[in-house]
Amino acid sequence: MFAVVTLFTLAIGIGANTAIFSVLDGVLLKPLPYPHSEQLIAIDHRAPGVNMEHAGEAPFLYFIEREQNRTLQDVGMWTDYSVTITGSAEPQRVDVVSITQGVLPILGAQAHLGRLFSQADDSAGAPQTVMLSYGYWRSHFGGDPSAVGRTIMADSEPRQIIGVLPEGFRFLDLHPALFFPMQQDRAKINLGNFSYQALARLKPGVTLAQASADAARLIPVAIDSFPPFPGYSSEMFKQAGLAPKFVPLKDSVVGDVGSVLWILMATIGIVLVIACANVANLLLVRTEGRQQELAIRAALGAGWGRIARELFAESLMLGLAGGMLGVGLAYGAIRWLIALAPANLPRLSEIAIDAPVLLFALAASLLAGLLFGAIPVLKYAGPRVAVTLRAGGRSLSHGKERHRARSTLVAVQVGLAMLLMIGSGLMIRTFRSLRNVQPGFTAPEQVLTMAVNIPDNQVKDPVQAIHMEQNILDKIAAMPGVQSVALSSYLPMDGGGWHDPIYAEDHVYSDQKIPPLRRFRMVSPGLLKTMGNTLVAGRDFTWTDVYDMRPVAMVSENLARELWHEPGAAIGKRIHENGKGKLREIVGVVSDERDDGVNQEAPKVAYWPLMMDEFSANKPFVQRGGTIMIRSSRTGSNGFVQEIGRAVWSINPDLPLAYVRTMREVYDKSLARTSFALVMLALAGAMALLLGLVGIYGVISYSVSQRRREIGIRMALGSPQTDVTRLFLWDGLRLSAIGVAFGLAAAAASTRLMSSLLFHVSPLDPLTYIGVAGALIAAAALASFLPALRATRVDPVDALRAE
Repeated sequence: MFAVVTLFTLAIGIGANTAIFSVLDGVLLKPLPYPHSEQLIAIDHRAPGVNMEHAGEAPFLYFIEREQNRTLQDVGMWTDYSVTITGSAEPQRVDVVSITQGVLPILGAQAHLGRLFSQADDSAGAPQTVMLSYGYWRSHFGGDPSAVGRTIMADSEPRQIIGVLPEGFRFLDLHPALFFPMQQDRAKINLGNFSYQALARLKPGVTLAQASADAARLIPVAIDSFPPFPGYSSEMFKQAGLAPKFVPLKDSVVGDVGSVLWILMATIGIVLVIACANVANLLLVRTEGRQQELAIRAALGAGWGRIARELFAESLMLGLAGGMLGVGLAYGAIRWLIALAPANLPRLSEIAIDAPVLLFALAASLLAGLLFGAIPVLKYAGPRVAVTLRAGGRSLSHGKERHRARSTLVAVQVGLAMLLMIGSGLMIRTFRSLRNVQPGFTAPEQVLTMAVNIPDNQVKDPVQAIHMEQNILDKIAAMPGVQSVALSSYLPMDGGGWHDPIYAEDHVYSDQKIPPLRRFRMVSPGLLKTMGNTLVAGRDFTWTDVYDMRPVAMVSENLARELWHEPGAAIGKRIHENGKGKLREIVGVVSDERDDGVNQEAPKVAYWPLMMDEFSANKPFVQRGGTIMIRSSRTGSNGFVQEIGRAVWSINPDLPLAYVRTMREVYDKSLARTSFALVMLALAGAMALLLGLVGIYGVISYSVSQRRREIGIRMALGSPQTDVTRLFLWDGLRLSAIGVAFGLAAAAASTRLMSSLLFHVSPLDPLTYIGVAGALIAAAALASFLPALRATRVDPVDALRAE
């Protein structure tokens, strides 16, 4: 039983640490799977003049950076989207990455079949080509080498397959099926259009700071080399304060998940310390029972070192055995985590139980063995071991000295459990705070969403494309159980949106400065009803507005308050999207919506019709798709999606249903970072609490067994059973109170490290601290009461006769 309990305890501690280290190693420590990945950087820009920390990349910057830089081997620009593949039994929506010619060579990619893109492929007006990912080639072409040279139809446009990428190639943390050449026409580039991302490879010996300084030198050159879009000026871009924001490519891929993982690693490390304390307590009991044996060995000439080696050998064997079981638990946990695929956890494919992880498990096992083995060695293998022969026999009661080490270990366990439970409590409070935030839409579980797109090559006439969109919406709206349906250019909380300045007719603007950037959203009539938004003032769009291309717009409530102080005052005012755009009358004010997640403030949004006679240099402008949103009580019923598919295909058989999910799924995904941290910290807190309570129970139980003679004497002299119970219950509560006090102090000092994970909750939240302390003391009282109750059942006659 000793071995079973010990190995189970160690397996939990070492297994949890091994699993978290595997995640940490795969996500943060392993280099990216590209040659000399330390030379790879992500190119970003910030624009403090318009309050943008992450502006991305623009073609006008890309061309100058590639042509005139002094620090980079090459620069590549890319963007991702999706296209419709037709020509097979059913249309399919697949993910695509559009890249400039240098991207794949920068990443060191080689073609598995065929070739990579050439400069000719990437030239404007060149024949349309495509490269396949290995997975898409295997699943759709059966791994047939003759696929190279064949043609596929992407958005009704033929593209020739020129190559297949190798099986092990990963494009950052995306999983595209196809790669397209971007084919940017340098002669048609204007200032602006920050819709892209970029990467580069540093020249040997060049630092990130040197590359940033060189890029900063080129920004004025780029601004002076290209014309602005109509309605803008070059001076506006200078006033925006564009500056490079270069980071290692791995940092860009990993994002901000590193802070969460390091906190989890420290947390699970504490669980291992608690497990070691628990095992050390068990070993103290076991070694105490061997005092006579150890004393005899010492009397016969065994030195301190020999006795210590024997005790350490046993603890190290236990540590290694527990580590082996822990690796098995870690393997299962990692499989479960990968299958779960948390939305905010990058580089999932790199997480595995590999050589570095096994070495970590071995080191953790040996360290744990030394840690919990050192306490009985120091206490019982020292020079005083021979004193045991002269200390009296079993007839003597055990003094406080013998219990001091075990009591100290239990207090440490309780203190550390308190620390972890406070962390878990703060995350629970954070999650509840996030859940209590109104996102701006209602009943998200009743809103089904799906992406559609009508390519130019399929329907060239803009009016016909809008008619097709309306016919699809009408067809779905006629289905049983559908309350309303609408179309939007992007999905809230999904990271979409188009940013540009907003100009109000009754405001004065300087030609030297760009107004703040606002989010643009193209919507159909009925979106507010479908999403459950509130119309604060005015009216919604109508289909007459769309087809007559009336100059109308709507704005969010916070944008209306910013410009006119009151939502109602915005009605009738006119705005336009750039300095020379067409003025559009505001006909409605919409309640604010937290597009970037409930932990972010609601952005200021301008709403535009799906079709306009002119907009942002497009004449006419038409929104050729986006996300269909369907409010229905049938979102969870079988066959609902298939029924929608039949409705869509009755209008256009070449439109696939892509990214089908409810708004509840999108909403939950926005909480993924908090949910992941919450689950991990809650598991750690639960394990710590369990081990701490087991420690208290064990110490009180052992105390009862060792003090049977004392209990018998007390009861023989007339001591009430309640006094005996109170005696041992007080011991448990005293230990837990000491541990809680130290745990509170440790939490107050360390939970500030969690500040980035918390939302509307202070790291020193009194409700959490008081609640956790009360719960822990109550649980400790229960763990102490059970063995204390057993003490009252000691028969005084049997206890004294046994002596």
